[in-house]
Amino acid sequence: MQSKDIIRIQTPQREIVLLGTAHISQESINLVRETIAAEKPDSVCVELDEGRLKALEDGNRWKNLDIKNVLKKKQMSSLIVNLILASYQKRMGESTGVEPGAELKAAVEEARACNAELILADRDVKTTLRRAWASTPFFRKFKLLATLLGTIFETEKVSEEELSKMREQDTLSAMMDDFGKAFPEIKRILISERDQFLAGRILKAEGKKVLAVVGAGHLPGIKAIVDGGLETPPEEELCKIPPPSYWGTIIGWGIPAAIIISLAYIGIELGPGKFADNALFWVLATGVPAAFGTMCALAHPFAIISAFFLAPITTLHPLIGVGMFTAFIQAYFCPPRVFEMESASEDLWKPARWWKNRFTRVFLAFIFPGLLTAIGSFVGIGKIVSTISGG
Repeated sequence: MQSKDIIRIQTPQREIVLLGTAHISQESINLVRETIAAEKPDSVCVELDEGRLKALEDGNRWKNLDIKNVLKKKQMSSLIVNLILASYQKRMGESTGVEPGAELKAAVEEARACNAELILADRDVKTTLRRAWASTPFFRKFKLLATLLGTIFETEKVSEEELSKMREQDTLSAMMDDFGKAFPEIKRILISERDQFLAGRILKAEGKKVLAVVGAGHLPGIKAIVDGGLETPPEEELCKIPPPSYWGTIIGWGIPAAIIISLAYIGIELGPGKFADNALFWVLATGVPAAFGTMCALAHPFAIISAFFLAPITTLHPLIGVGMFTAFIQAYFCPPRVFEMESASEDLWKPARWWKNRFTRVFLAFIFPGLLTAIGSFVGIGKIVSTISGG
């Protein structure tokens, strides 16, 4: 078959066919089915990982989601980011009438129908997101979060020009491409690294004819690697999570240590009365905002009470946050119903529904207490500094 979306690369051993798709295009779905049926490849590589394939095929996946287990494994942040991406994808799908990823699902079905070996060629999306987060400089993480969350509040309809642009990329890359200049390390991880990962899997595929179904935005990068005989880094290297930044570690552990040492100094040098006064102020400065934030999330009364008592403690440990506990308690006493989890990606970009959906309310019980506790911590630190400087 001939198409501008199809690139053929002939090697001495075999033929590699690269099929670029638009993740929100009915034309791409038809092209995928027709091409695989006509080419009859030995192997079909698809731009999916196991988790995304399961999400596409398993209509009941929400029934098996245990949000309390997600919280225990400290995976809430990843779930929130995935939900934001799912919300973005759903809006794009509504603009075109096509479910995002439908052409990849069609590729899987056609590969199985023609008995071709199915190869999931993409890197695990959780690994991609963790590498992107870890590679972002500490002080720019806040800007990244603000930019990502800002996509929720976009109310303008997608223009034809934007839709045309998105048809040439996978949805994840399209979302990030808008601020790729501000976050070049993220663009490198989402696009360049995935080009390398996809090309590596394609080159390892067996058979005389290998057909790869990928987002059209990946075609130039993959073609340059495959056709040019370029080496790709080992998968282990592309999946390795960078260690926390030096400054992030220093700040994360340094601030709590400084607070504890300062309180101890006040107790020793200025007396038990000053120590009790500052300790009580710290409890109130962190506990009251945490409880108020949990209340704003309309969380369970036990979650609100727990927020007050746990916030002063969790602020002194960089690896745990009060939101982990308040969200867990909220999920325990008010477990989300299946239909609420299924509609969460749609409810997320309609703020009026956040408090009506038990699933999104767990997210609010995770986020609000942490944000307000952080503000309260600065107030508490100010009190401690003032006490020490005043003698």
